[in-house]
Amino acid sequence: MKFNYIAIEREYGSGGTKIARLLAEECGLPFYGKEILEEVSQKYDVSIERIQNYEETVTNSVRRSFFTLGQVHSADPSMLTKEDYIFVAEQTVICDLAANGPAVFLGHCASEALDPSKGVARVFIRCTDEAEKKKRIMTDYDIPESEVDAVRKRYDKKRANYYYANTSRRWTDLTNYDVVLDSSALGIEGCVRVLKGLLPDRVKKKNPQQETA
Repeated sequence: MKFNYIAIEREYGSGGTKIARLLAEECGLPFYGKEILEEVSQKYDVSIERIQNYEETVTNSVRRSFFTLGQVHSADPSMLTKEDYIFVAEQTVICDLAANGPAVFLGHCASEALDPSKGVARVFIRCTDEAEKKKRIMTDYDIPESEVDAVRKRYDKKRANYYYANTSRRWTDLTNYDVVLDSSALGIEGCVRVLKGLLPDRVKKKNPQQETA
């Protein structure tokens, strides 16, 4: 089966962001990560800092389980908590962005918003080599070695909590995903090659740099 959308969740320090961006670049597809927050901020007049704070402090809400894809657009804001409001806003923006065509999405429970009938690959990127993960965090994010473990745990906990609050499923349960990749085994480029194989030829476009090589 081929997919039109790649929705990626990733461990902190796994290289997931690099993989997602490179995949989008090589296939000529839009990439939506922090861009989702920027769109929510502009459309709903909520600061990005405020959105990030809600994402970090979110708790499970039974209310969310009732929001199907169609209900996201018609949800009554007066019936929502602040955390629910942010979640619904993000899901709505993701749907709107997806309406523009095939794309790569990073985080924000994007696979929950996307219509599965359109072809959505749910991907999880991990890194089982702790030394490599530590080095990547220090290099890519300029984190001092003494702070690496604390920062990694904070971000992984944030992502796990947000995922669970909005899906009632464990973020690290690999059965939630169609594809699980280990960046320490495959490398960044290797992960990109695997994910490119999920996309139909009509979606993929040649990298302009390859054409002139």
